[in-house]
Amino acid sequence: MLGYLKNIDQLINNLLLGMGIYGPILGCFLILVESIFPFLPLFVFITINFLVFGNIIGFFISWIFTVLGCLISFLLCRNKIKIWFNKKMENKKKIKKIMKIVNTMKVEQLTLLIAIPFTPAFMVNIAAGLSNMPIKKYMISLIIGKIFLVIFWGFIGTSLLQSLTHPTALIKIIILVSIAYVISKIISKKFHLN
Repeated sequence: MLGYLKNIDQLINNLLLGMGIYGPILGCFLILVESIFPFLPLFVFITINFLVFGNIIGFFISWIFTVLGCLISFLLCRNKIKIWFNKKMENKKKIKKIMKIVNTMKVEQLTLLIAIPFTPAFMVNIAAGLSNMPIKKYMISLIIGKIFLVIFWGFIGTSLLQSLTHPTALIKIIILVSIAYVISKIISKKFHLN
């Protein structure tokens, strides 16, 4: 399975880099799709944007498209699935308990979850979209959290396996996530979001 995933990763990498300027454009589209369908390797697309467009433009392109993809996923769940979901889960106590936790998450907790590079974005988007969480709270957490996620993948450009085997990558993750947490806590206090 691991070899299969590495082959897919290499194929996508070679394909996008071989397409010239159209590679990153496709990469941006795939970043949008990745927020809904988690089988695509987000770190590959972010790294390619950094390589082709440079650190600053690559960062902004990756950040904007990552936020946009997550927002689309959130809105699809909020507007198209939430009513059906609430009817189906009316008598499910475990699901109600989970949704209560999501509903009461503070901005800094959600930001922290979003900023961790290995958190599946689609699950966060779905849970937030199906919850009663205000969109303002979700958006602030998303905008702050994704800054640090994109910085991690773009500047550090490491894979899951490398991060687990190299302590320096884990230390960098902890530092980035801690900064995201502190910033979101300051913003949530200033704007009374919790």
